Amino acid sequence: MNIIYEDNHLLVVEKPPNMPVQEDASGDIDLLRTLKAYIKEKYNKAGDVYLGLVHRLDRPVGGVMVFARTSKAAARLSAQFSKKQSMKCYAAIVCGEVKPEDSLFDYLVRDEKTNTTSVASETAQGAKPARLRYRRVAKKGGKSLIDIELQTGRHHQIRVQLASRNMPIYGDQRYNDTAIVGEQIALWAYALTIEHPTQRTQMRFISMPRGKAWDEFSDELTAMLSGVSIAYIDEDIIVADKPYGLSVAIDDGDDDTLEGRLDAAFGEVCPIHRIDATTKGLVLFARNANSRNELMSCMREGRIKKFYTCEVVGVPPKRADTLYGYAVKDAERGIVKVYDNPCPGAKEMITAYRLLSENDGTSTLEIELFTGRTHQIRAQLAHLGNPILGDDKYGDREMNRALNCREVQLTAKELRIERDGKPTIIVKR
Repeated sequence: MNIIYEDNHLLVVEKPPNMPVQEDASGDIDLLRTLKAYIKEKYNKAGDVYLGLVHRLDRPVGGVMVFARTSKAAARLSAQFSKKQSMKCYAAIVCGEVKPEDSLFDYLVRDEKTNTTSVASETAQGAKPARLRYRRVAKKGGKSLIDIELQTGRHHQIRVQLASRNMPIYGDQRYNDTAIVGEQIALWAYALTIEHPTQRTQMRFISMPRGKAWDEFSDELTAMLSGVSIAYIDEDIIVADKPYGLSVAIDDGDDDTLEGRLDAAFGEVCPIHRIDATTKGLVLFARNANSRNELMSCMREGRIKKFYTCEVVGVPPKRADTLYGYAVKDAERGIVKVYDNPCPGAKEMITAYRLLSENDGTSTLEIELFTGRTHQIRAQLAHLGNPILGDDKYGDREMNRALNCREVQLTAKELRIERDGKPTIIVKR
């Protein structure tokens, strides 16, 4: 039994796959009885041992679970789970086509006789709302590793919601018609965040998924447990998928950065380029000095191509165009001013765009960068008259609030890395 954390109020453990959490009709040894026996022996307890069960995992699923060692802890932990004050994160390997990220909402109905759950209408008897969010971490050989934040706790919720969208979990004998008998379900509760019931401090516990199905995603799992999503990795290069709000480099002045997380997971890395904290998407890192020098040379020679998508206010005057401008930083205001003609201290900016779709008052663009200036895309599109949606610095704050858009709608979607004598690496988000 892997004990992750233990004190007078909590016992946090890694539940083994295929062990029931509590006694069931099978009569197999269960986790609750096993842990009570552990406490009784370790602390030489007389009589019955108290251990509060405050949440559950499906029998075939492994991962982090917390138990309460006192009734006070049980009450407070149960309240956290019921009020959605805790956070439960799962790793899953799924089959089928998977979006880079999505939020799923359904109504689920449980059939007690068959011990199954299905998606139903809101008005169905016993229907309960179910919510989760996921990010695709990696894709290999027709399977995808995804990172799931569970927002409700329904019976078989993750398995049913994913299967209903043709993304069944690998090895799920109940909801995946292609699963082979004997395969282990690739679903793991890898992280649990709670508030300590007496100390009132936030605590995060993690558990690395184990088993054959996870082996081909070992690097991606290592990064994911450090809070990073990997889009591509080899012995020289890491392409990380940066979330919104996180700075890229350690020298940006933040305590928590993408570079710092990768350093913790893989050893020292070096960012080859940067994107704003308010931009999400792909960032290239070198894993050693030789690859750093090679990639820096590729960057200077224009052999690393960067593509973005964004949602802008209005529609640009042309369906496709290349924008030329000159950038001057305004340090006091923290913005970049764009001029049409060269001026003292200005740096040239070149940005190409292509209209992908026209929407209701906005449009979606694909962007290719030919230079890499501070706030280049945001400043240049605003100068064109089409600021990026959600960008209060260069756009219309009141419009963003009216449209309930509080994040800059700009994503680094694709990298193409052309190296001498080596195949071109194309990484898509």
